[in-house]
Amino acid sequence: MSLPLLLILLMILLAVGGYGIAAARQPGGSRRVYGATLVICVILLLLALARLLAGQGVQTLILPFGLPWLGAYFQLDALSAFFLVVVNLGGAIASLFALGYGQHERSPERVLPFFPAFLAGMNLVLVAGDAFSFLFAWEFMSISSWALVMAHHQESANARAGYLYLVMAFFGTLTLLLAFGLLAGADGGYTFGAMRAHVVSPGLAALVLVLALLGAGSKAGVVPLHVWLPLAHPAAPSHVSALMSGVMTKVAVYGFIRIVFDLLGEPVAWWWGGVVLALGGVTALLGVLYALMQHDLKRLLAYHTVENIGIIFIGLGLALAFQANLMYASAALALTAALFHVLNHSLFKSLLFLGSGAVLTATGERDMEHLGGLIRPMPWTALAFLIGAAASSALPPLNGFVSEWLTFQAILISPERPQWMLKFLVPAVGALLALSAALAATCFVKAFGITFLGRPRSPVAAQARETDLYSLTAMFILAGLCLLAGILPGLVVDGLSAAVGQLNGSALLPVQRSQPWLTLVPVTDVKSTYNGLLMLLFIGVSGFTAAWLIHRLASGRVRRGPAWDCGFPEPSPMTQYTAGSFAQPIRRVFGSILFQARERVVMPPPGDLRPARLEVEIHDPIWERGYVPVVNAVVAVSSRFNYLQYLTIRRYLGLVFGALVVLLLGMVLWR
Repeated sequence: MSLPLLLILLMILLAVGGYGIAAARQPGGSRRVYGATLVICVILLLLALARLLAGQGVQTLILPFGLPWLGAYFQLDALSAFFLVVVNLGGAIASLFALGYGQHERSPERVLPFFPAFLAGMNLVLVAGDAFSFLFAWEFMSISSWALVMAHHQESANARAGYLYLVMAFFGTLTLLLAFGLLAGADGGYTFGAMRAHVVSPGLAALVLVLALLGAGSKAGVVPLHVWLPLAHPAAPSHVSALMSGVMTKVAVYGFIRIVFDLLGEPVAWWWGGVVLALGGVTALLGVLYALMQHDLKRLLAYHTVENIGIIFIGLGLALAFQANLMYASAALALTAALFHVLNHSLFKSLLFLGSGAVLTATGERDMEHLGGLIRPMPWTALAFLIGAAASSALPPLNGFVSEWLTFQAILISPERPQWMLKFLVPAVGALLALSAALAATCFVKAFGITFLGRPRSPVAAQARETDLYSLTAMFILAGLCLLAGILPGLVVDGLSAAVGQLNGSALLPVQRSQPWLTLVPVTDVKSTYNGLLMLLFIGVSGFTAAWLIHRLASGRVRRGPAWDCGFPEPSPMTQYTAGSFAQPIRRVFGSILFQARERVVMPPPGDLRPARLEVEIHDPIWERGYVPVVNAVVAVSSRFNYLQYLTIRRYLGLVFGALVVLLLGMVLWR
């Protein structure tokens, strides 16, 4: 524990020691900061990976600060080691990308001091061993990431995103504080070990589950607590967006798992899993539908993160339901699927955000309507983005397919659930998962096609140039990991076994590395298996054979002609498909119900030279009906109390005296 904490402390010193600010004012200073975080993250990654594969017990270190009577507890076990791998892999790749991307940063003095602080905060959350240290690190992570969201605060949209993020972050911390208070009990055992030993009544345990869902779910982006995420993630610099979307949301998932699966102990009721499962299914579907409606590339990716968080919570909900019914083999499969998707999403979502950052650097545009044709000037970025899009669409042989396939296996081949509610809910969520997977593929056909294919829709897209070597290296490392995790998933499953066993009473999936041809066997080889190597070989051979046959059997004559223009020979990019036209069929199917979408066509009469217009109006019912009334109520109440600012000193003293009397009466009545 000492070496990881020293490395985390070094990142904090990079931030608070003034070095980041000083480096921002020097030529090449950003490369020194990002180079330092790259080295530290790589060392932490190797230490965590070694600890995860070793599968040893809990390592604990107590330091003499924190709460006066408690001290600060830090611990490292298999669960925290796995999430340390996710955090520091993402941090290392983001730092490598920033070595090139950071040279184009408009406000480096607002980014460099907080980037290492953000990484340190996420690492501290994962090694915290008591409630005070956990919440302190959680707030440190939230505030440092808020500062990064506000790096370009001159833009009004970014300032609004930062404000909303701050409000939701404080709300999440408050609910987690209440959850830890209930877990500590009247004795005030704030260490995680004391919380595990403390028996919580079923009613309080259910309340802790709800508070954990509110606190960790708000940071992760669970619907309806997701409203800040599509605003804050795109507002940050692109390498920070990759960390927030691909990594920080996984720290929130860790917080939920730590509280619900570890500190609370065995689930006492089957409906716990039903609640989490239903929330996961709704989050997955709404997240991808929101993403399909977007024209902003980074906001599309942010909403797609909401969908993937829903997939993770589907696996966690299944695991809770199975554990409540003592189906530990099925729970091991569901937990493995959830943790595998945690890793997979961190890989392909970081890759996609870095790709969008390269596009933003080359064009200055995030609106897909102003992009197009970038595959010609940016072929390597296009290839890396395509791999990430295919992985995110759950296409084999990439990693996104494996974790979603494991989740489907947990739904389809699990034993019979005794509760009638679960008998209906599990298949229904399976259908939502299948629908969201299909819509995700549609979403990324839109994202890649509108951004990289066709003709440039603006002068900046026509003048784009390929990104730098550091950025390309970072993206292709992630692309290679997406492929490796997809064709060798059994090795990843074996690596997750220590964390799964810690949460599931030592019940695990079969050892995968002993399977022939590294075939993935989730339960038994007579039910369902998957072999990534054979899938890759089949795709390669069939693709090569099809290309060879087409070239071999096709006519030898070469004929060239203009592309089919539908009767409109004007070679204008305006005749191409747009992001709006691509999403129109989906909007007409789902939008009228979920988004209250309305279309109005303005068609001038014959002879009128005014252009025809299509006006589309889309609403966000969750924001307008769930949050706007609360905002209006807070504004109304605060305006009524505004007169308190102008009281005389005698009235202030009277107000304080009255408040003191009320508090004393409350204490007397309570006793």
